[in-house]
Amino acid sequence: MYESYFGLKEKPFNVTADPAFLFFSRRHKEAFSHLIYGIKERKGFLEITGEIGTGKTTLCKLLLNSLDKDTKTALILNPDLSKFQLLKTILQDLGIDIGRSSGGSLVSQLNKFLIGQLPRRTNVVVIIDEAQNLKPSLLEQIRLLSNLETEKQKLLQIVLVGQPELRDKLNLPRLMQLRQRIGVRYHILPLDKNEIDQYINHRMSVAGATNSVEFTAEAVEKIYEYSQGVPRLINMLCDKTLLAAFVRRTKCIISGIVKECIEEL
Repeated sequence: MYESYFGLKEKPFNVTADPAFLFFSRRHKEAFSHLIYGIKERKGFLEITGEIGTGKTTLCKLLLNSLDKDTKTALILNPDLSKFQLLKTILQDLGIDIGRSSGGSLVSQLNKFLIGQLPRRTNVVVIIDEAQNLKPSLLEQIRLLSNLETEKQKLLQIVLVGQPELRDKLNLPRLMQLRQRIGVRYHILPLDKNEIDQYINHRMSVAGATNSVEFTAEAVEKIYEYSQGVPRLINMLCDKTLLAAFVRRTKCIISGIVKECIEEL
């Protein structure tokens, strides 16, 4: 509705997980580095956690786009699956024809596939988003997949991505063996206060803005107070402020506009 008024190619503050808009804060850089290191060094299990709206899914999608051609990947966005469904989804995402295989047969097919990748030096990565929703029994099934290994390296890298509840779940006594196998861990915190202005400018720039909108320092301060640095909340509020500015026919976002939008939200 307001894109043409501000000279934008698209909306800058959508809440969809678009890696093109990912702002590399200090903590996102660290999380990404941890992921790349864990995958390349074949650490087996990696754990990335963060509060709701901190950009975990977007980071996962950027990771998929950044891995080289020698890495095969499977992405599970909805882990509310049975053991059979999870295995089936992983194999299908890796491009393996499963036919009418049973659960046990699926594991054998996966093992055969992984062994077949060894001579090609191909790394295989499974990323499971929203992993805090995995049942303990399913997490145990996932742990068993990590037994697919040679004497020297893991054949399968599994990245568990989720909210802080994932850490609580992994601390259950019955999941001790899985917890001990996690080679890389990182918790993404919200943006620092001094990163909010950079974040807003980055997303506006990606959307095509050329100094067409000004967020005053006081407005940015209000945005931080409301969002506490959580990207999703920043997006929701900034989208509303742009609409409010469009209605007022102004291209300067002041604290009063932000305050009104906060009250509406």
